[in-house]
Amino acid sequence: MRSDVFRAGDLIVAAEIEGNRPGIPADKLEKIFDPFFTSKPTGHGTGLGLTVARTIMDVHGGTLSVTNRKEGGVRVTMLLKADA
Repeated sequence: MRSDVFRAGDLIVAAEIEGNRPGIPADKLEKIFDPFFTSKPTGHGTGLGLTVARTIMDVHGGTLSVTNRKEGGVRVTMLLKADA
């Protein structure tokens, strides 16, 4: 997650989504935002979904991160600065 996006005192809106499936292997987790990275077989996806999602968050001054939960599964965290 980028640390240069928010400052002390900013009002932040946070949304977290958690899954309970096995999670993402560490060697793949570091690549999930790379354009065209996919773990699907050829012809079953282009690997642009998370790249586009992160770009949208960047354009709006927010962040998008995905981490593995210690209990299993993943946690997706979206943070946006709230306008007062």
